[in-house]
Amino acid sequence: MKAFLLAGDNRDSKASPERPDIMITYGLYALAALAEIGGCFAFWAWLRLGKPIWWLAPGLVSLALFAWLLALVPSEAAGRTFAAYGGVYIVASILWLWLVEGRLPDRWDMSGAMVCLAGAAVILFGPRG
Repeated sequence: MKAFLLAGDNRDSKASPERPDIMITYGLYALAALAEIGGCFAFWAWLRLGKPIWWLAPGLVSLALFAWLLALVPSEAAGRTFAAYGGVYIVASILWLWLVEGRLPDRWDMSGAMVCLAGAAVILFGPRG
């Protein structure tokens, strides 16, 4: 699977939307965010909402899936991958707030998420010398 995901990876070329690894990166970040937030929410629900302890089992599986997905991102630097993912995580968390928890994000939530996403884009797509 890893060979398939990295087959289009050409780290020496400039980033462009046509590159297969960019689309793979988008997809992996989105899936990783869902897995991480879902896993963390399972712990939140058990500890703060009084859900049964068995909620932790799928939470742990989800967090392991998150780590695996993030490790598949085509990048030479783990720190850069994690930093860029941070912006995606924040945006996904705001979407979770709205779609799962039923709380409408306010202008500060949205503004902050956009700033973080812009920062992630700079990290992810900035020219490397």
